Amino acid sequence: MKLTILGCYAATPRTFTNPTSQVLEINNELFLIDCGEGTQVELRRKKIKFGRIKHIFISHLHGDHFYGLIGLISTFMLLNRETELHVYGPKGIKEIITLQLKLSKSWTSYPLYFHELSGREPEVILDTKKVSVETIPLDHRVYSNGYLFREKPGDRKLRMEEVEKYNINVAYYRGIKKGKDAVLEDGTVISNTFLTADPEPPKSYAFCSDTAYNPGMVQQLKDVSFLYHEATFLEEHAYLARPTKHSTAREAAAIARAASVGKLILGHYSTRYDSIEPFKTEASEVFPQVELADDGKTIILE
Repeated sequence: MKLTILGCYAATPRTFTNPTSQVLEINNELFLIDCGEGTQVELRRKKIKFGRIKHIFISHLHGDHFYGLIGLISTFMLLNRETELHVYGPKGIKEIITLQLKLSKSWTSYPLYFHELSGREPEVILDTKKVSVETIPLDHRVYSNGYLFREKPGDRKLRMEEVEKYNINVAYYRGIKKGKDAVLEDGTVISNTFLTADPEPPKSYAFCSDTAYNPGMVQQLKDVSFLYHEATFLEEHAYLARPTKHSTAREAAAIARAASVGKLILGHYSTRYDSIEPFKTEASEVFPQVELADDGKTIILE
């Protein structure tokens, strides 16, 4: 897994920070999560090929999380995209985007599918051979979802010294990696357990932005490998978090600790702060495995 942060600051774009957007890579598949203003510029800056993005997940319909979407969809058309695009987001996102396409007479030349969400309970919205994605209901001022990405178990790993010892033809490697036993020319069966090792344990990534402190999420987040959780405010401004339905760094860390996650990644910082380092300091007092997201940063999730 690899996470590329395109933007991770709250509210308004600045010359040196961007609103929320990130790309998650799982087994060579790319998933765009939120699409604030400037997203396509940052995709180019990070040399991420537009054509590899087939699924876009929008958490909610506040501008700093989706105002870049119409521009990106239009650019795909200008680049003569043919591959279908799937957009997942709150009910209403189809109306917003299609109205802009209609009035600008800019209908896409590629298949564009909207998967509108309105459920209040977690639900699986994408299930492929490589990954499953489920919603994480959030507590914000408008209907919002986070997203939980789970890797599917990979192929078993060949023990090449054993495979070569039995002179097994390369044509059978794929089946063996899928768990099949090997049958030699004389009919001898070599158990798969001698020929392969267990694959790497599948990893999981949870994206939670924007939300008030919500212990109700803990059960769904239990033991996830990596949790991205908004931390809009430091504790000294906790009084601002309540009415705006946001979280503090300390509250994000409390969720991570209760869910026993592998690592906490903080983001969605208010632009009132001159430095983001205090967010890590505060969160680390509650949960030590903390990393700060920042624009342009790439995090290898291993």
